[in-house]
Amino acid sequence: MLFNSLEFLIFLPIVFLLYWFVFNRNLRLQNLLVVVVSYIFYGWWDWRFLILIGFTTLCSYLSGILIDRYEGQRRKQKLISASNIVLNLLILGIFKYYNFFADNFAALFRSFGYEMNCVTLDILLPVGISFYTFQALSYSIDVYQKKIQATKDIVAFFAFISFFPQLVAGPIERATNLLPQFLKERKFNYADAVDGCRQMLWGFFKKIVIADNCAVCVNHIFENYTELPGSTLLLGGFWFTFQIYCDFSGYSDIAIGTAKLFGIKLMKNFNFPYFSRDIAEFWRRWHISLTTWFRDYIYIPLGGSRVGKWKAVRNTMIIFLVSGFWHGANWTFIIWGAFHALLFLPLLLGKKNRKNLNSVAHGKLLPSFKELIQMSITFILALLGWIIFRAENIGQAVGYFRGMFDSSLFSFPREGFTTGTFIIPIILIFIFVEWLQREKEHCLEISNIKSRFVRYLIYSVITFTILIFVNEAPAEFIYFQF
Repeated sequence: MLFNSLEFLIFLPIVFLLYWFVFNRNLRLQNLLVVVVSYIFYGWWDWRFLILIGFTTLCSYLSGILIDRYEGQRRKQKLISASNIVLNLLILGIFKYYNFFADNFAALFRSFGYEMNCVTLDILLPVGISFYTFQALSYSIDVYQKKIQATKDIVAFFAFISFFPQLVAGPIERATNLLPQFLKERKFNYADAVDGCRQMLWGFFKKIVIADNCAVCVNHIFENYTELPGSTLLLGGFWFTFQIYCDFSGYSDIAIGTAKLFGIKLMKNFNFPYFSRDIAEFWRRWHISLTTWFRDYIYIPLGGSRVGKWKAVRNTMIIFLVSGFWHGANWTFIIWGAFHALLFLPLLLGKKNRKNLNSVAHGKLLPSFKELIQMSITFILALLGWIIFRAENIGQAVGYFRGMFDSSLFSFPREGFTTGTFIIPIILIFIFVEWLQREKEHCLEISNIKSRFVRYLIYSVITFTILIFVNEAPAEFIYFQF
């Protein structure tokens, strides 16, 4: 079920009323409702997906019980935790990566003159499998590392894994944050619910008004990149940079806002990343739930940056390559990860990777000239990376860059520019609003505006704009494929 669909607009109020007015007196029944509606939400795509998420959830739940049972027997606990990790990664690997490895294995042998007929699988990739798998893995690891006690409440655990707002595209929650919220009574908080509605509204604006309209231009340009001038190709990269950001962060805003309606607080997943002054800061602000997952469960266990210089380089390369591969079974994602690793390494080696920890121009209206240059360079580097990310294959990425970096780069854009002219002023307004609100949780955190009339005028304008641009057939979110 898509957030930006009529079904969800009917589904959400019904669930909200049942949650607070029918099942609110019994925590276990309330959690059971969460599980049922989450499985309805997820099964809306394909009921067969429910078998897989149910199996993953049950295995992780039992692993926690067994780790707890063998308290003091670290060898057995390690074996149980490792078995659950391997099982979950095996499931993820079969559904998401098997054909990639089979095709590349066959291509490798063909390069040596041997023809191999590898068996490929004609299976549908379950929506959001990478997200809920990583969430389940974090629980098993945290129980083993004694960061959280294993729960025996199976209903609460199923609710933790399947909570519908963040089930298919995050944020990837940690058991230490989300699970305890399903183990204690929740009370309706009017202020949080109102703030959740504001955040949802802004998320819908980003997705429907900006991302979906940028997508039209991006798809046209990438499909016809061999026939277009470099200036138009650059514009295509610019539009995709905002498409992927507004699409994914829009989903996160809707998810976090929806969770607030049910008394649940999810972690912040985006923190205005396009105002970053270097690539290290960009990754602290982009898809925070995933980058911190890799940091805590892969990077730090490998030794992080507190090891020798070359081991730190190795760890950095591993974390970025794994991050790229997490996004999909395509060499473009791996190269995208390597590209960002190469941008990050000079900062790491120069010990400047944690230089910009506060928000840019903190407490000021305008950035300094130096900060403006830094943000511009970082944005351009991110844009170049997104072109690799968006390309269907390496050949298209190379061809796109070759077409972009020729003399036509300095010509006037055509076709794509004409198609998407109307979206440019909206993007500029969007950037302006994000800049003003960059130190807030989200852009519609405007309770400081005393005038109720002004606040409701802002909500009305945004709602009206969304209604103008909404499509009959709602577009899926980009990160559903991951």
